[in-house]
Amino acid sequence: MNHLGTQTIETERLILRRFCADDAQAMFNNWASDAEVTKFMTWPPYQSVGGVACYLEFVENSYEKGELHWAIELKEIGEPVGAISVVSINEAVKSVEIGYGIGRNWWHNGITSEAFAAVIKFLFDNTDVNRIEAKHDARNVNSGRVMKKCGLKYEGTLRQAGFNNQGICDSAVYSILREEYENEFNN
Repeated sequence: MNHLGTQTIETERLILRRFCADDAQAMFNNWASDAEVTKFMTWPPYQSVGGVACYLEFVENSYEKGELHWAIELKEIGEPVGAISVVSINEAVKSVEIGYGIGRNWWHNGITSEAFAAVIKFLFDNTDVNRIEAKHDARNVNSGRVMKKCGLKYEGTLRQAGFNNQGICDSAVYSILREEYENEFNN
């Protein structure tokens, strides 16, 4: 797969951009320290801004390897309110998996869908990826709604195939293929 690295993507309300060290406080305040936000994540809520700063140092170093991690910055407030990333790549079938999270104060406002749709467009328009998938704990129905809104199709639920802060969970799988995207969104 051709890799372009994390590039800035702008939408009507958002700037998807690289994280930087200066984002630590906003990330901690806006979502990373909230147990409700991290309920279905694989990482626990952060206990300090310093912990977030260490994570952001890791992310900044990952950009050198071409990894894709975007801060979801809300233009209205000029700071990140969430994150969206390519969490895994299968080069053999040109497939990527997307993961995302957003602060509770911004739930149910279409922000995650807007960010995810922009990342889908970026990947299909600028790389040779053929399949974009996302998974969620079957109990986290709002995440599934985001996936459907972005054109992903439900493929099935893998029983006890996931793990997060709730423990072992059923994992609902969604995907969109390049041909589906081109037929639906590029007509």
